[in-house]
Amino acid sequence: MRRVAWGLAFLAAAIFWVCPSAGAVRIKDIARFMGVRTNPLFGYGLVVGLNGTGDNSKTQFTTNTLANMLDHMGIHVDPDALKVKNVAAVMVTAQLPPFARIGNRIDVQVSSIGDAKSLEGGTLLMTPLQGPDGQIYAVAQGPLSTGGFSSAGASGSSVQKNHPTVGYISGGAMVERELPLVLSDQEGLDLVLEEPDFSTANRAAQRINLALGGPFAKPVSASTIRVQVPPSFRTNMVGLISRVETLEVTPDTTAKVVINERTGTIVMGENVRISPVAVAHGNLTVQITEQPAVSQPLPLSQGQTVVTPQSSVQVQEGKGSLNLLPGGATIGEVIHGLNAIGATPRDIITILQAIKAAGALHARLELI
Repeated sequence: MRRVAWGLAFLAAAIFWVCPSAGAVRIKDIARFMGVRTNPLFGYGLVVGLNGTGDNSKTQFTTNTLANMLDHMGIHVDPDALKVKNVAAVMVTAQLPPFARIGNRIDVQVSSIGDAKSLEGGTLLMTPLQGPDGQIYAVAQGPLSTGGFSSAGASGSSVQKNHPTVGYISGGAMVERELPLVLSDQEGLDLVLEEPDFSTANRAAQRINLALGGPFAKPVSASTIRVQVPPSFRTNMVGLISRVETLEVTPDTTAKVVINERTGTIVMGENVRISPVAVAHGNLTVQITEQPAVSQPLPLSQGQTVVTPQSSVQVQEGKGSLNLLPGGATIGEVIHGLNAIGATPRDIITILQAIKAAGALHARLELI
């Protein structure tokens, strides 16, 4: 009977972990394996072929770069004598993905660093892209796509769409150097959570152990889960990673309220709770108007007609109300209660800050 009971208990646990809940997500969407990451690349180059919208002749680094390039090609020119408006100096940035091989193409972004008005219609000349270590990992070149334009009229009027001084080249760089990343012959892998959380790390480790059939995963911190390679996967590391990253787990989150006062945006998590608290809301409007009045002097008084402003002040106070928000209220109840007293998003920001100061808001309040 005991064996049957233990078997039923294990079967129930297996069903609980295998069947994803409503909030379950894949491990690959909330975590990454240590070492598997992108690497930033950057380079300095020239964009040519612009229709008079390039850098001004006073931008010395553009003319110097153009003169050096022409000198390297056997054409000797004086940088001070160069007056071209079809060339712009740019910075080229890209992200080198993991496991990129020589010959692969990656996307690049081109941004003007001079006083060019637009990069529309330009072509990026061959630009080496280097990493933080100074080594060249890719070479970029090709026509730009800006997705915008800028046009100026003769009378000083201008029309601009989107941002014409930043361009994009799809597959504009070719990988010339690989980053060494060897996964074989490793006894373990570290899985790193994008949002560190002890509960999420523990749940993910339990889910991995259930899928691999043994205690191979162990959470070592709020952000790291150490996965030992099972004997059956010693020669199939890619299969192990594929098996782990497709598992689903329900992440846990900290109760948080994010407020953007500039736009009046409020975002609350589902775990936000409040203690019993009373909220009073009322509006006080003070309106000051000014009407001009003409003061006419009497006849033969040698006076002057003057305009004297007359001000009027009106004070209007909205009806305030005292509302009780019950303890343990969910996010829906909080919003419903604040809407019931006619609070606008900016009013809700002030109310939430006051509730937090009173110690009744059980969530982290972040201002961005």
